[in-house]
Amino acid sequence: MTTPTLFHSVHFDDADAGLTFLRALGFDERAVHRDPDDPSTVVHAELAWGAAGAAGGVMCGSAGRAVPSGSGYQRRVGVATCYLVVPTDEQVDEVHERALAAGGTSIMAPSDQDYGGRSASVADPEGNQYSIGSYAGA
Repeated sequence: MTTPTLFHSVHFDDADAGLTFLRALGFDERAVHRDPDDPSTVVHAELAWGAAGAAGGVMCGSAGRAVPSGSGYQRRVGVATCYLVVPTDEQVDEVHERALAAGGTSIMAPSDQDYGGRSASVADPEGNQYSIGSYAGA
């Protein structure tokens, strides 16, 4: 198995709802680490994308957890974007429908693209955007 070297990162006010949404899109949950003093806070979670996670994945957690003092690092919700490649045009439609059923909002309905493939875009309940497409690049 190839070890993925690229992970999308996203933060949620409601990390449990975010994890539920990501699983509905088709991500495979690999690990969820919670704050022992506040189990509702997800300190770090990893979800894989693609066959056996070889295509990469997403790391996420609760936006409200502490950041190193003076670092300038921000954990903002609703500003992440991600492109998810699926093997077929039909799967674009399927993932789009699963996202809507999980509480997502359609940003762009599934449509064929001039450059090849089919794509659609959705937002999760906190505003992060996910494009789903069968075009894997040139």
